[in-house]
Amino acid sequence: MSLLEQFVNSNDLPEKYKTMSQADLEKKAKHMIDELGSKVYIPGHHYQKDEVIQFAHDKGDSLQLAQISAKNTAAEYIIFCGVHFMAETADILTSEDQKVILPDMRAGCSMADMANLHQLERAWPILQETFGDTIIPMTYVNSTAEIKAFCGKHGGATVTSSNADKMMRWAFTQKKRILFLPDQHLGRNTGAKMGIPLEDMVVWNPIQNKYEGEFSEETKVILWKGHCSVHEKFTIENITSWREKDPEIQILVHPECSYEVVQASDFAGSTQYIIKKIEEAPAGSHWAIGTEMNLVQRLKQDHPELTIHSLNTMMCACLTMNRIDLPHFTYSLEKIIEGDPQNIIKVPKDLAKDAKLALDRMLVQS
Repeated sequence: MSLLEQFVNSNDLPEKYKTMSQADLEKKAKHMIDELGSKVYIPGHHYQKDEVIQFAHDKGDSLQLAQISAKNTAAEYIIFCGVHFMAETADILTSEDQKVILPDMRAGCSMADMANLHQLERAWPILQETFGDTIIPMTYVNSTAEIKAFCGKHGGATVTSSNADKMMRWAFTQKKRILFLPDQHLGRNTGAKMGIPLEDMVVWNPIQNKYEGEFSEETKVILWKGHCSVHEKFTIENITSWREKDPEIQILVHPECSYEVVQASDFAGSTQYIIKKIEEAPAGSHWAIGTEMNLVQRLKQDHPELTIHSLNTMMCACLTMNRIDLPHFTYSLEKIIEGDPQNIIKVPKDLAKDAKLALDRMLVQS
């Protein structure tokens, strides 16, 4: 069987799951979760659909959920309701006898896919030729296990949107320059927050395998040309429009948004920062939030005392996150009960070892 056939077959659902009502699916899922008990643990990312997140034992961001999964040693199966790189991180951090399952293998991340090992291994010698042994590779956790492993193997570490500035400060104690993967916006926004001039940051284009713009001896950060397909859709025009419509509006965005959008906003921070900011907001305050739509809608439902809008009212939810739906989730539970678990995410041992180095270097600093 070819890899393509395996991929397609892994996502085939029995016909009954395609026609079952939501109420019946929910009832079936709840029954199986009760039957499995402590054998199964269900972490759910904040961007997941309501129909799935309702069954999560814990909600959080990708690294937080992977860490909680690792601590839950009683669980034999971890059904990760997120995307592929998150399930990989959970597999890296959990024990050998635990199985991490992704309900739909099509649930990927366009940002993570913008940096692959072939591109990085092709770029690295050119970067070394330009700057010598002065570069440390750092990667956002929103990246593949292969990219994390490369960073681990070359002395680098992972970062999150919460600790990116702290980790970049650590990186500068190791080398003079940082190669920041795969999100140029988080890298640029973090560098600017640290006081690094924009002219001291240069973009690396992995498709053309060359620099974009001018670099010099003063270059401090090499930004991989990748981005989040959701957060890049928030614009200055969105901000201007809301400020014109509502003088009381406060703009709150994620640092995966462009530099211009972050600079024009009132507040910028990680998913956890956004949630906390809204939880602590005074009743009656007005907010336009630049992050994934499922989360914005959930915050709106949970805080009727606030006026909350999406910064971009035409925004769709993250399409790859939404691959995890109730039918696939329920089918994953059924296959576990049948003793034939599907879509197990397994990172090869050598890769996992190097990737864990990158993760551990970050965790030590946290």
